[in-house]
Amino acid sequence: MAYREFVSLIHRSTKRDYLARVTQRDKAEVAELAIQYGYDYWDGSRETGYGGYRYDGRWRKVADAMRDAYGLKPGMRVLDVGAGKGFLMHDLAESVPGLEVEGIDISAYAIEHAMESVKGKIRQGTAAKLDWPDKHFDLVVSITTLHNLYISDLFAALAEMERVSKAHRFLVVEAYRNEREKVNLMYWQLTCRAFHTPEEWEWIFERAGYTGDHEFIFFE
Repeated sequence: MAYREFVSLIHRSTKRDYLARVTQRDKAEVAELAIQYGYDYWDGSRETGYGGYRYDGRWRKVADAMRDAYGLKPGMRVLDVGAGKGFLMHDLAESVPGLEVEGIDISAYAIEHAMESVKGKIRQGTAAKLDWPDKHFDLVVSITTLHNLYISDLFAALAEMERVSKAHRFLVVEAYRNEREKVNLMYWQLTCRAFHTPEEWEWIFERAGYTGDHEFIFFE
């Protein structure tokens, strides 16, 4: 299991007003809207989610890095767990023409509004139950999704990533290293269920039998 930085550069480039997230509107109210994973979360205001989740090409550098790190070739299969609107799927397919990309997401809204290039390739469902055969994919990725699961589903999702992959696995979760990062994470998050330090996450990975690569993002 290796620590890889594919997503941190994108994460660090985003400006965040942590205090405004808890003072502009009732945080519990906006979190209730966000966890429906509908319009408010994806394309509503910044208070309730992304504030308009639109393709801008930023995931291409992540796709290219994954291609190089995992030796992706035409004909290989990749699964994105928590695919959203399919931006990473699209960029992976462009980075490696002939790559077979599939995704799963809990949000019917995201799937309905997915990029045209990946429509029909994203299933609605939960990370805790991946409806694919054992060892079906060459690479299984999950970007900022698994921390949104309660602990029983989190363990199940990690086991499922192991089961459906025959080669490589990579995930990104939110974490904190100190009290400031913990407070910032709690201020900023809307859908998070798992709040852990890197050491705690690594303990969870080991207990769940997850042997793939991982990355943490921090709210500095």
